[in-house]
Amino acid sequence: MSTQITTSFVNQYSANIQALVQQKGSKLRDFVGYESVRGKNMFIDQIGQVAAVKKTTRHADTPRYDTPHKRRRLTLDTYHWADLIDNDDKVRMLIDPTSDYANAAAWAMGRAIDEAIVTAAFGTAYTGETGATSVALPATQVVDSSCTYKFTFDKLREVKRMFDACDVPSEGRVIVLSAQQLDDLLSETKVTSSDYASAKALVQGELDTFMGFKFIQLNAKDGNGNLILPDVTSNNTVIGRSCLAFQTDGIKLGIGQDIIGKITERDDKCFATQVYYEMSIGAVRMQEELVVKINCKES
Repeated sequence: MSTQITTSFVNQYSANIQALVQQKGSKLRDFVGYESVRGKNMFIDQIGQVAAVKKTTRHADTPRYDTPHKRRRLTLDTYHWADLIDNDDKVRMLIDPTSDYANAAAWAMGRAIDEAIVTAAFGTAYTGETGATSVALPATQVVDSSCTYKFTFDKLREVKRMFDACDVPSEGRVIVLSAQQLDDLLSETKVTSSDYASAKALVQGELDTFMGFKFIQLNAKDGNGNLILPDVTSNNTVIGRSCLAFQTDGIKLGIGQDIIGKITERDDKCFATQVYYEMSIGAVRMQEELVVKINCKES
């Protein structure tokens, strides 16, 4: 039984339970690549770029060139959650909170998926035949590494330039940022009247796409109460936030077992109702050129 459920013991005060404000499920799952995984690890093979050569003579020998191959390792982790509802609790409360517990658990699983995606985007990927070679996100894929400026149109244009220069597909480009960065974008003094109208519509929720990017606000927090988008620190002081730009092919989400929920009686707990949720997922950055970290100062 949740040790906090006694706060819901009532005397005809309310017939409903209100969910506190929170992100309800995953916001990023539908915008990354997907793989069904069996086993603890999965290896995803990749083929690199080749070049055509000019044929200079008749009846020339057939050329042979080694096509570059790479692979990335995707590792699964299992997440779970459970809580109990005593029969006495149901008697003392006006309603049965079982379905509300189930909703809360499902939303938590979705947020965990987003956290895994962001962690994989910024973290270490593993490549090589056995997946033992570590690959960090290079400094060339970081905008404003010193976190000097807020989120600006100049930063957005720089990310677009980086993607365009690498022939990143124009479809599936995504910017993940917090409410603070959207507000900073709107307050930019350089904005032209047309840009301002688009940015204002973006902030107000009337548009979700700007400059070829799908904008996703991610204000969810992890289990420790910190934003999933990581802090930028200097001398142990938080000075800003790392936002994320990626193209769909740049991050892969692996699902070993999708979210499952079970609501059962526990005879070892005086037949209390147990709400249990579980999933097995993992994520990996597939190509560094398709992922950009955008450091943004927060005052």
